[in-house]
Amino acid sequence: MSKDLYRILEVESTASASEIKSAYRALARRYHPDANPDNPEAGERFKEVASAYEILSDPNRRARYDQFGETGTSSNHSNPFGDFSDIFSSFFGGQSSTPSGPRVEYGEDLEIDLEIGFEEAIFGTKREIKVRTAVSCESCSSTGATAGTEPVECARCNGIGQIQEMRRSILGQMLTQTICSDCKGSGSRILNPCMECNGEGRKVTEIEFPIDIQQGVDHGNTLRLSGRGATGRRGGPAGDLYVHLRVSSHPKFERQGHDLIHRLHIPMTQAIFGIDLNYETLDGEEVLSIAPGTQSGHTLKLRGKGVPHLNGRNRGDFVIEVIVDTPTDLTSEEEETLREYASQRNEEVNSNKKKMRSRRR
Repeated sequence: MSKDLYRILEVESTASASEIKSAYRALARRYHPDANPDNPEAGERFKEVASAYEILSDPNRRARYDQFGETGTSSNHSNPFGDFSDIFSSFFGGQSSTPSGPRVEYGEDLEIDLEIGFEEAIFGTKREIKVRTAVSCESCSSTGATAGTEPVECARCNGIGQIQEMRRSILGQMLTQTICSDCKGSGSRILNPCMECNGEGRKVTEIEFPIDIQQGVDHGNTLRLSGRGATGRRGGPAGDLYVHLRVSSHPKFERQGHDLIHRLHIPMTQAIFGIDLNYETLDGEEVLSIAPGTQSGHTLKLRGKGVPHLNGRNRGDFVIEVIVDTPTDLTSEEEETLREYASQRNEEVNSNKKKMRSRRR
């Protein structure tokens, strides 16, 4: 279902260009992510407003939208063969003869690395992060102009942000367009720049805000926070923030996909006779039954005690690999007992006692 761009900007379809611009600035200030740190829906609304303004601020795209709706906002909608001036421009370095309206300057995307704990990655967490970024200038309300003044329409391009020029070529005269050098494509000029931001409408500072890290993330995953990057110049939409996760290792457990792996060392006697162990998992204590005669390398599984799936309810397994430890520090009495045991089972062993490390009691 197509969106009503006028309704998004909260104006009538008969609104003038200046009314559309004023409505955009008011909504951009209201829904800017910096003003709504705990409301992720505001960031999406902010981008929606910016997208609507990008179309309705362009006279030609607005006219096509009024006639065809959103499908008409593409420059080639009314001509199945495209715009011939666009084809010529690709060969002769010009640009489309259709003015595209003032440029909306998006802010830069930002990247940070964030280290989280092993269990935080598995069960999810909330973390405070600090980011050095560009935020809206409060002194000028992001306009770039001194408080009490407003940017004025560029006289050279009449607020369009681009200049049309007639040039000669081997194919005859061609109408091309270039970015207006006076306003740098913004369509307006600032006669009295804000002293706080030097006319940028934004200033660089360090901000701190909480982010939610969902359960099941892994080392190397990247979180994209829409609209939490740098604010654009003079009220332009903010870029995105990319958080690259670095997960610390665990002293006992290892992660393999959605499974957790633990190599459990037990003495030979427990492997022979079996034992019920109070075993500590990440979810709490479990009773782990080692059957009599368990061999080294045997695995046990605790179903559903592994890593949660991203955006799902299922979890992997907790896999325990049993490692049977052979004693190397026998006393003389223990050694004699084991040699007697081997003799009873007709098992041949080395008779040189000097090769066995003995411990004294």
